[in-house]
Amino acid sequence: MRPSIAIVHDAQAAQGRIDSSDTLVEAQAIAATLEAQGYDTATVPVALDLGALARRLRERPPEVVVNLVESLEGRGQLVGVVPALLESLGVPFTGCSANALAATSDKLGAKRQLRCAGIPTPAVFEADADSGGAWIVKSVFEHASLGIDDRSIVHSAAAVEELLDARAAEFGGRWFAERFVPGRELNVAIIAAATGPLALPVAEIRFEGFPADKPAIVGYAAKWQPESFEYRSTPRSFGVEPELAVRTTELALACWELFGLDGYARVDFRVDSAGRPWVLEVNANPCLSPDAGFAAALAEAGIAYSVGIAWLLEDARRRAVDSRRRVS
Repeated sequence: MRPSIAIVHDAQAAQGRIDSSDTLVEAQAIAATLEAQGYDTATVPVALDLGALARRLRERPPEVVVNLVESLEGRGQLVGVVPALLESLGVPFTGCSANALAATSDKLGAKRQLRCAGIPTPAVFEADADSGGAWIVKSVFEHASLGIDDRSIVHSAAAVEELLDARAAEFGGRWFAERFVPGRELNVAIIAAATGPLALPVAEIRFEGFPADKPAIVGYAAKWQPESFEYRSTPRSFGVEPELAVRTTELALACWELFGLDGYARVDFRVDSAGRPWVLEVNANPCLSPDAGFAAALAEAGIAYSVGIAWLLEDARRRAVDSRRRVS
């Protein structure tokens, strides 16, 4: 009998925004890769009824669960719920722990931890503090650049407060503003190898042909709307200058250690005009689609996509064994 792998994702991905429905493409690609490696796979949509998932796992226990849950019923704040269930059931799963996902998905809480650890991250807007200069408004819990566009950059306390209210009314949830760092956009993908976390080549998102009055940001259109100027004008490249690559890699690995990450993750940076990198976000569940940034970083490192997926399964098994040893 071939070993079984369950691939779980938010059930709402089939009917949600394009950024969430992309999870289905991700799941299909991983399933095809694993089946070519000799596994039987089952794709399992998950909703708020966790009892249904628990029963499914007990009736047909998988060897490993591939956790692609980025939200539950479209709520990013619940990203850690399914891993918490898997941990309670003792089911091995790929990616980060429930604690790590919860800690990093709360961008405000994550920024507090980064600052306490001495890792540079842009300041958070506070109405009673010095509010001059440029700010960018973001969701506290949602990822995929939801609600980020040219209007997200504002230059006064009144404009920040107005946009915070407008975004909450349009998308729901909590929103905040952080100091906008003009400059370059870099990211570092990390994967758990047999010898420990391996930082992949540093990627840069270039802003080609952006008019001087257009914010150079990776907004929602740049990620999800192929017909848009932003999507066509933000290619990914590798070959960041060595000194900057070393510094961003060091900071990314420090984030991995700080948040107790596992499996795979990506750390996003802005680099200011003085060449200083600032951590924007720690993404503990980045997209694994073959055309996404993580797969591109694997390829740049000379690691086949199928090998990277196999490493994630191996890491899940190692962690499960380590967990049993700690208990016994």
